[in-house]
Amino acid sequence: MAYVSKETKKELAPAIKKVLAEYGVKGTIKVNNYSTLVVTLRKVPAGLFTDEEIANGDVNVYHIERFYEGTAKKFLTKLLAAMKGDKWYDRTDAMIDYFDTAWYNDIKIGEWNKPVEVI
Repeated sequence: MAYVSKETKKELAPAIKKVLAEYGVKGTIKVNNYSTLVVTLRKVPAGLFTDEEIANGDVNVYHIERFYEGTAKKFLTKLLAAMKGDKWYDRTDAMIDYFDTAWYNDIKIGEWNKPVEVI
């Protein structure tokens, strides 16, 4: 069963903040329903994402390599690795309807009521 605690978030936060700072991005980290670690990007440098990627808002963390290119792809890959840390695992087998993961990860580019600021 997916579970991420506030303590786990605190442990992962320094690595996540380091990746954000490396690329000049400002963001927030939160736990949603004790099952999902969410990083919301609030301010991003111009040129990191295309207008279409910003308008979409949600990052498909399972297909970053397919939907992103260049610096955005490198940034999101590093960010996801930092969010997983060394405690994350995924023993899911959808063929037999068995879902076992440490927790879910979610990356958002802004929110519906507060769009990302391009600096």
